[in-house]
Amino acid sequence: QVQLVESGGGLVQAGDSLRLSCAASGRTFTSYDMGWFRQAPGKEREFVAAIRWSSGSPYYADSVKGRFTISRDNAKNTVYLQMNSLKPEDTAVYYCAADLGYASAWYSLSPGTLEYWGKGTLVTVSS
Repeated sequence: QVQLVESGGGLVQAGDSLRLSCAASGRTFTSYDMGWFRQAPGKEREFVAAIRWSSGSPYYADSVKGRFTISRDNAKNTVYLQMNSLKPEDTAVYYCAADLGYASAWYSLSPGTLEYWGKGTLVTVSS
């Protein structure tokens, strides 16, 4: 029912900023929370940030707290990830996800349990 398309990735230097976008489309009958995971080379996919769609309440991994900001535009069915002060360890493919599960619990979930995923957008941060 939901299709997700990410955009905004690229190659940047440490300290730079990027804004990722995830546009959702398709017919939906239930509210979905949305968020971001990332997968670095040779590592497991990990939680980055999620947002409670109804309220806009954000949730962040400790590794990005204070540097990344997740937000959403209800009218556009789009979620954003503003990434500031990027570090080389932020290098990863960033995936947008949507799920019925509350965003507040996403940090503890296995990524494979989430229902909808985008194809990902690559963020590379050079030192």
